[in-house]
Amino acid sequence: MSFALGTRMGFSLRALFGLAEPATPAAQTESVRRIGAALEQMETSEARRLACFAFVLARVAHADLSISDEETRAMERIVRDFSGLPEAQASLVVEIAKAQNRLVGAIDNYLVTRQLRETSTLEERQGALHCVLAVAASDDAVSAVEDAEVRRIATELGFAHPEFIAARSVFRDKLEILRQKPGG
Repeated sequence: MSFALGTRMGFSLRALFGLAEPATPAAQTESVRRIGAALEQMETSEARRLACFAFVLARVAHADLSISDEETRAMERIVRDFSGLPEAQASLVVEIAKAQNRLVGAIDNYLVTRQLRETSTLEERQGALHCVLAVAASDDAVSAVEDAEVRRIATELGFAHPEFIAARSVFRDKLEILRQKPGG
C-alpha cells in the first residue's frame, strides 16, 4: 500500500486534518471505489477524528522507525473497533495513516495530536491513550523510544505525568526498560 493509493481515492489524511488541499481523484479499482465511498459517507468531523486517531496510532508504531506486523494488526483492530468500519476500510485507513506518518510525521505529529485533543472528550482521550499504549505493546515489548513517544502523546493530549504513569502501569510488564537486568 502506498501514499498514492490514498490520493487516488481522492482524499488523504492531510486533507482530513485540514492541512492540505484534497487530492484530485484518478483511476480507481472497483474495490477501492467502494471503500472510498464508505469513508466518504462518514460525517466530515467524524472522519477527521478517525484520521487523527489513526495517525496518532501510527505515530507510536513508527516511533522506532519500523512498524511491525503485530502493530499493524493492532491498529487495524483498534480502528475497526473505534470506527465500526468493516475490516477492509479499517485496513485502508491504517495503511494511509502509516504512509502519512512516514512521510510527514515529524512535521504533523504535534498538530494532529492537538487536533485529536481539541475534538475529543476526556474519556475519549483516555481511551486513545490506552489504545496508543496497546499498539506500542502489541509486539510484546514497549521500547524506550516508544515509551518516550507515548509520553509526548500523553502530554499533547493534556495528561499530567501521574495520569500517564497510571495508564502506562497497565502495560508495565511490556516495558523493556523494566525488563533489563542490572549490570547487563
